[in-house]
Amino acid sequence: MSKVPFITLNSGVTMPQLGYGVWQIPDDEAEQAVGTALEAGYRSIDTAAAYENERGTGKALAASSIPREELFITTKLWNSASTTWTRDNVLREFDASLARLGLDYLDLYLIHWPRPMRDDYLTIWRTFEEIAETGRAKAIGVSNFQPAHLRRLLEETSVVPAVNQIELHPRFQQAELRAFHAEHDIATEAWSPLGQGKGLLEVPVIVAIARKHGRTPAQVVLRWHLQLGTIAIPKSATPSRIKENIDVFGFELDTEDLAALSALDSGDRLGPNPDDFDYS
Repeated sequence: MSKVPFITLNSGVTMPQLGYGVWQIPDDEAEQAVGTALEAGYRSIDTAAAYENERGTGKALAASSIPREELFITTKLWNSASTTWTRDNVLREFDASLARLGLDYLDLYLIHWPRPMRDDYLTIWRTFEEIAETGRAKAIGVSNFQPAHLRRLLEETSVVPAVNQIELHPRFQQAELRAFHAEHDIATEAWSPLGQGKGLLEVPVIVAIARKHGRTPAQVVLRWHLQLGTIAIPKSATPSRIKENIDVFGFELDTEDLAALSALDSGDRLGPNPDDFDYS
């Protein structure tokens, strides 16, 4: 039985606070990786059309004996510049993702990037609202949206995003954006919660906290996310690390630990700036 707690989204849907992400896992390896994650106790799986591993993810879901209602599956619309994002194109892409995953519905569907220079995310979002009304997506949300992008959705559409999935880790804590989320009942979900392995887990402060609790640095950082109230989706293809990353419920960080981790915020992104990121 999984010990992962749940977050209640503004749509009333409950979502596991810790999930498994499959970014950069090749499609022919995704079935095994996702299968390992499910066996380890993960019930939330995060993929995207752009990851090109929805088929492999779907094979693992089909092979699992876990009832569909116990799983929480997220994918994302790759709203690239190569397509004019009309209602029909959004619906076509949604259907294609469902088909690749072998599912009848999604638990969460996200717009992958705002691409504000294209000025089409309002059209996309209104189509997402339509999808949600049919029940084929239990919740809808966004990824990488800044306060200005979210404010437009709040002012010009009907449904408040349930989730904003953003870059978030101790070196890039996004306090202003998280405060905006809290004000508007939008759940914060962290991608690259471990900083993509780019030196974060070797930071002496984190190593010292891990030693203090008899845990690994990765477990300390994931515990920080949980105590922050963030949804986290760590990614690994290594079975031992997949299991390690979900074993974060037997300890708590104290006030001193949390203050030390808070002090690591440098404001430096690992990924693109959503205000000017575009792609084909």
